[in-house]
Amino acid sequence: MSKETPCIAVCMMDPKTKLCFGCGRTLPEIARWHRMETAERLAVMEGLAARMADAGLVPIPPRSERG
Repeated sequence: MSKETPCIAVCMMDPKTKLCFGCGRTLPEIARWHRMETAERLAVMEGLAARMADAGLVPIPPRSERG
């Protein structure tokens, strides 16, 4: 995947937090991702790990790491 996207091709939404288990983005963020300016994308990406930790979510590893 591109350095400007946190997508790891694990597209499953947590019904409680409304965050993607793979990347931590919300559906609205995912939907408008390619229309965001680079700075906005990078700002969102910077906060994803903390967002997922705060929500109690453990990211699902990328397919390439799941064997």
